[in-house]
Amino acid sequence: MTNPEAIFAGAPIPNPLPDTPVLLDRTINPEANPATCSVYNEDRWNLTPGVFESHVEGFGLNFTAVPPEYRAALKRYFWCLINIDAPRRQRGGTVRRLALRSIEDAFGDLGAFVRWLHTNGIQGFGDVRDEDLERYLSDVLAANVGERTKRDLLGEVVRFWGYRMILPEDIRLPASPSWDGADLRDLLGNPATPGVNRTPRINTDTIDSLLMWALRFVNDFSRDITAAFHDHLALWRYGDVRDATLRKQFPRQTLTTAAAQEYLDRLRRSGGTLPGRRTEDGNLEIDYPHLVRVLQTRTQTFYRDCFGIRETIERSGIAVSDHVPVGEPITGGIDGVPWRHNQIGYSEARHMAVLLRTACFIVIAYLSGMRPGEVLNLQGGCASRDLKTGIWMMEGRKFKGAVDGKREKIPQGEIRADPWVVVEETARAVEVLEHLHEQPLLFPNQLNPSATYGHPGIRPGRGRTSTRMGDDIAAFVDWVNAYARENGRDGDVIPPDPEGAISPSRFRRTLAWHIVRKPRGLIAGAIQYGHVHVQMTLGYSGSYQSGFPDEKAFEDWLYRLELLSDDYDELRSGEHVSGPAAPVYRSRVEGAHHKFSGRVLKNTQQAKDMLTNPLLQVFPGRAMTCVFDPDKALCQIRTSEGDKTATPDQTDCRPNCRNKAYTDRDIAALRHEVAELQTAQRTSLAPSPRHQRLNATIERLQRIIDTHEGDERETAEQETP
Repeated sequence: MTNPEAIFAGAPIPNPLPDTPVLLDRTINPEANPATCSVYNEDRWNLTPGVFESHVEGFGLNFTAVPPEYRAALKRYFWCLINIDAPRRQRGGTVRRLALRSIEDAFGDLGAFVRWLHTNGIQGFGDVRDEDLERYLSDVLAANVGERTKRDLLGEVVRFWGYRMILPEDIRLPASPSWDGADLRDLLGNPATPGVNRTPRINTDTIDSLLMWALRFVNDFSRDITAAFHDHLALWRYGDVRDATLRKQFPRQTLTTAAAQEYLDRLRRSGGTLPGRRTEDGNLEIDYPHLVRVLQTRTQTFYRDCFGIRETIERSGIAVSDHVPVGEPITGGIDGVPWRHNQIGYSEARHMAVLLRTACFIVIAYLSGMRPGEVLNLQGGCASRDLKTGIWMMEGRKFKGAVDGKREKIPQGEIRADPWVVVEETARAVEVLEHLHEQPLLFPNQLNPSATYGHPGIRPGRGRTSTRMGDDIAAFVDWVNAYARENGRDGDVIPPDPEGAISPSRFRRTLAWHIVRKPRGLIAGAIQYGHVHVQMTLGYSGSYQSGFPDEKAFEDWLYRLELLSDDYDELRSGEHVSGPAAPVYRSRVEGAHHKFSGRVLKNTQQAKDMLTNPLLQVFPGRAMTCVFDPDKALCQIRTSEGDKTATPDQTDCRPNCRNKAYTDRDIAALRHEVAELQTAQRTSLAPSPRHQRLNATIERLQRIIDTHEGDERETAEQETP
């Protein structure tokens, strides 16, 4: 870590010069454009050269947005904040060097303090008195903002005070610690629910339809789209590349009359059409820019027309069409019918490729439980299959939690020690992207491999940003819904989500919800949540390094409380319970109600801890309820090494297990099952052994029903005066 003495050869106070780099003591991304690296005297500091995440948008500090009298002081402070460790700390503050993205947030929070000072006639930090800080505290506490915002606003003042001894005297806060060094939790009244994940899940109908269409793109449409996009790129390189270096890679040739005539003859033989385009008034004309691409020639060939080639083409008599097909005839379909009647056109090929990229993101992000940034930084070759186990694994780089020995963030991130383990559909989406383009990142910002990306050097990498991917998902939904309505598939329309836009960050929460609540359900009729659940529970993609078990634990906690609340209400209403675990069931349901009713979790760690409580080990199953005791369980227990939150595998439920209880609701389901088996017995033409097995099953289930009803009558008689 850098300190003032190391940088300034013993100078007690850092004194950067006008041309001192802003990111003097930060690691610079090798891909960053040096011209975009800011120096101290600039009023806008670009911080993105120090960021390595390819999906991060450009950001920085804009000092023109603060009152002029504070501009120089803030520059000095934020340069120190970027490059120098805090020499002191106040209780509730920290000396850990901030990540650059956090420094941008700090700029906004301290800027609020500066604007308050300016509004109240205080001309500089050196004029601030303890009573001013008390007034600011009162105003923050009274503000109509969340507790987290209040904490951030006050916390930045605390952090600023920590740097006072290496700042010039005229920009120092008072010598005594802000608010007498009080802990921020005491100042704020100890807010009740810090750290709770409030990311809304995606509505079930919405995510099911969204994933269904994403899988259709990956499994059914990808071949057609990929072929069309490859042809599009081949043509694009000869007509639309503006970069001089790239143009040299694809030299144009002089078009001869003979070559033009050969092209026209090929069209006549194949029944093809000349490429066309619509003018502003709707007229159809020959698309000469596209002929430049097709014939790999120069634009001047047609517009100077030195050899009469343009006249030859216009007099050919060949029809003109504004649909210029690329790729191959359509092979993919829906329900046995081609998904479109004509080939993909040149003008739509890139858009279709973007839709396919978006579909792959939806599949990977949702079915893996990965963070959006982790998905957007995946590179080609990341997916592999273990030949011994058949398990698909995905390697990638993580940034959250990547710290060095001093607990400072590693800007480059680090490769996860344990790969994510994913379902086959996720690996298939990776494969589709690898065939779609040749760029290192699976999700490049631009699919056309141009040498420039709009604003060279502004972005730290060439990956798609989370914000733009959110826009892509919205565009994907719009295209699907328009397609569904145009093709008479109104039942396949993706319904809107009540919570609004489907941001990438919502997929993890949604997967956790479905894994907990629909372990045997189907995803778009193709992927079993139960399959994903097994992967997660075994600790693969759900390793605690990924953070996904935090999501799952929180959802599991909520779900179990919902079920136990319903169970308690049924018991209070007189529901009868039978079976070997009936007494334990009643005890746990009543105990859980009294212990956890109205309980608020402060963080997901509490959820994980709570899930180990015996009172919560009640799991509804198929026409039975598992009152789980691992010592009595006859099934395979779902758990990972070192995980205390073991759960029963209800797909392996054994008839004679002592953990079973039967509620009236379970018995109703059993009666229905018996009726179905009796119908099958009467109508089946199966041989005698099959009838014997059906009889045995019916008799076993009927005994459970009879025992339950007998116990219920006996209990009623005992309670009758």
